[in-house]
Amino acid sequence: METMTSSPVKFTNGAIAELKRLMNEPGFDTSNFLRIGVKGGGCSGLSYVLGFDTKNEKDQEYEFAGLAFIMEKAHELYLYGMEIDWQGGLNSRGFTFSNPNASTTCGCGSSFGV
Repeated sequence: METMTSSPVKFTNGAIAELKRLMNEPGFDTSNFLRIGVKGGGCSGLSYVLGFDTKNEKDQEYEFAGLAFIMEKAHELYLYGMEIDWQGGLNSRGFTFSNPNASTTCGCGSSFGV
């Protein structure tokens, strides 16, 4: 049995509701996990990863307010304390990332530098 570690990231109630809605859609692959992370690229150096994926040996399992997710342990350094929100408005729709570790961010909010 794997132990879940306290969550390095937080989700707003809106983000949790939207993620659970996506996971309850017909045809959702229940073998996939919610993945949070970073990857190289984007206009500020690193881009956020938020999606559904299979678990690998580098992943750690976490849980926040009943929402389980996976993240590579090494990504905690970049994402610790980040809050993920869902904006459902007409002008801006999608997930947003509020990262206290980012020294620079791009205009679209999907990439950052440290």
